[in-house]
This record gives sequence, C-alpha cells and structure tokens, in this order.
Amino acid sequence: MTGRWVDVGAADELAAGGRIEAEVDGTWVAVVRVGDEIYAFEARCTHDGQSLAGGELERDEATGAGVVVCPRHGARFCLATGAPLCPPAYEPLRRFEVRRESARIEVLEP
Repeated sequence: MTGRWVDVGAADELAAGGRIEAEVDGTWVAVVRVGDEIYAFEARCTHDGQSLAGGELERDEATGAGVVVCPRHGARFCLATGAPLCPPAYEPLRRFEVRRESARIEVLEP
C-alpha cells in the first residue's frame, strides 16, 4: 500500500539554499534544493546518527547530483541515490519521494 503525501512547508522556503525539516511518519526528514532538484532524506548520518540538518550541500561535478556532507566527520552522500560517497559512512541514506504541489512541498509517507 502506498503512503499519503504529507505537506512539509512552503516551496519558497527552498529558494536560495533554504531547507525544510519536518517529521514524517516518526522520522525527521530534511528537504533541500540543489540547483533545480529537490531531495528529501532522513536527516541523520548513517555513520553515527549525527544530524545532517546543517550539512553542507554541494553538486557532484561528475553526475550533477546533489550531495550532503555530514558536519561531524565529513561523510558525503549522493542525494539522488542515498549512496555513501566516502568513509566513515558505509550505509545509504534513507530517501523519500518529494514533489512540489502548487506552492507547497510534499513528502510521500512510507
């Protein structure tokens, strides 16, 4: 069974590097924009549980995908796939489907 779409905030909050954090089905989810792409992922590093809320956002030069960097130990994750890109993380980020609906951002509850 497919989950429901949960409204997490206004789309204009994602302008100019903005972020949205919201609880979705008991999990803290970060929603970010890198370039024209919007990504939603569990807001904790899979290495040690550190919050990724303040993690630096980058664009991978080779793939063009967004990357989040853990502020604690520097683990990097591909936001398109969730894959860890370097140690100390070896487990992928949990990702969520995300969409822009009118002027709102919605995340699909699992």
